[in-house]
Amino acid sequence: MDLQFGNYRLRRAERQLLGPQGPAELSARSLDILAMLLDRPDQVVGKAELLDAIWAGLVVEENTLQVHVSALRKLLPAEMIATVHGRGYKYAGPRPFAVTADGTPPRPSIAILAFDNMSGDPEQDYFSDGITEDIIAELGKYKEFLVIARNSSFQFRGKAHDPAEVASKLGVQYVVEGSVRKIGNRVRVTVQLTDALSMAHIWGEHYDRELDDIFAIQDEITRMIAARLARQARTAIASRARARPTNNMSAYEFYLRALQLAAVYDTVLESEPFLRQAVQLDPKFAAAHAMLSFVESIKYYWDYNNPGHLHSGLEIARTALGLDPDEAYGHLATGFAHLYLRQFRQAEVSLDRAVALNPNDPFILSIRAIFLNHTDRPEQGLGEIAEAQRRDPYAVGWYDDFRGVLLTTAGRYREAADCYAKMATVTPWSLIRLIICHSELGEISQAQDVLAKVKAHYRGMSLDQIIDTEVDFYQDAAVCGRYRAILDRVDKAQ
Repeated sequence: MDLQFGNYRLRRAERQLLGPQGPAELSARSLDILAMLLDRPDQVVGKAELLDAIWAGLVVEENTLQVHVSALRKLLPAEMIATVHGRGYKYAGPRPFAVTADGTPPRPSIAILAFDNMSGDPEQDYFSDGITEDIIAELGKYKEFLVIARNSSFQFRGKAHDPAEVASKLGVQYVVEGSVRKIGNRVRVTVQLTDALSMAHIWGEHYDRELDDIFAIQDEITRMIAARLARQARTAIASRARARPTNNMSAYEFYLRALQLAAVYDTVLESEPFLRQAVQLDPKFAAAHAMLSFVESIKYYWDYNNPGHLHSGLEIARTALGLDPDEAYGHLATGFAHLYLRQFRQAEVSLDRAVALNPNDPFILSIRAIFLNHTDRPEQGLGEIAEAQRRDPYAVGWYDDFRGVLLTTAGRYREAADCYAKMATVTPWSLIRLIICHSELGEISQAQDVLAKVKAHYRGMSLDQIIDTEVDFYQDAAVCGRYRAILDRVDKAQ
């Protein structure tokens, strides 16, 4: 497979680097260095490792390596290859992703940046953010496109930015920018779609409507973007105008406030009161019920000893799906609840449906990755995490956490430990896996140090109780049994 990174593509089979201006002149050794760095994004590759791999069996000076790195920096944006003094180099550009090498054009990739709030009132940020997120969610339902998630595209909010620079950092070709001005019962929305590679203006529009027309505006923006990109995707885009989600604008504004909070892991639970107000104002507001079912279900992550959250989430999800069977987050909440209730077949059906309805949502992909982990398919789960991170490259900690769990299950202990080493704070369920990794790598003292941290976190609980709380979610009981035996061995060795 080829590797795409920003506006560049490494064609492995042809041993060629393609840039915005076409094929680049690059030596074979420089190409090999680039390939090694791209295969391990954000990781430091030591100088000795590079010399041994690129000049195998030869004795060369370190400055030879520096010459080839300098050649790469002249061709690529200089910041793409970072020097880590005393250690080596690392690739620090847009996250690379695999693309087909058979001449088939890659799917159009697009980032919708946070629409500017032009009302003059910062308290109205939730409204412009919510409009943007709604468009991201609707466009994300088109499997023909790769759509960057809110968390990453919103990194550029409030900053003067060049679409080409944004596209390079996010690894996309197209960028959508816009603004929203809400005054009383009127709303003005402007939007423009740019091909960041050529800086060509593809489409733009200005809407000045009653507030009640906001859903029609969103639908038109989504359809127009899809239509403009359809030619490149070589697919026919039919009109996918959705039904009006609610007739109650106050309920919709509460929903938009909730979206702003639910998009961030640390504030997701704060979205609940806004969602409850939304469904109280409009009991038939399916999207609000679906998001509420997700928030209710995910409480289980904070309180593993209370499956009541899962049952409550299932009940709310039934309401949402009864109102609209195509609400992706209703299926996500259902799949999440069934997974942790150990009803694996039901979980698979619901999670597959959630992905089918919104194949660009990184959180849906991440939860299905954990499902694959718990059903002894960690390598497939790692593929899901890679797809999720392609769509939301700025959510680094979240992916390292999930990837570490998957790598541990796959028996790739050194890679898992490296994932955890990059995290500022390792979660309790991953600390358990880190003990497993250190033990299986023969690093017993490190395993004992981590076990001491786990016991301090769960003061008053036995080791068996800790394992039951953080590990016992596998379909195959033998996996948890093996982990339990390893942890017992580390504990007794202290």
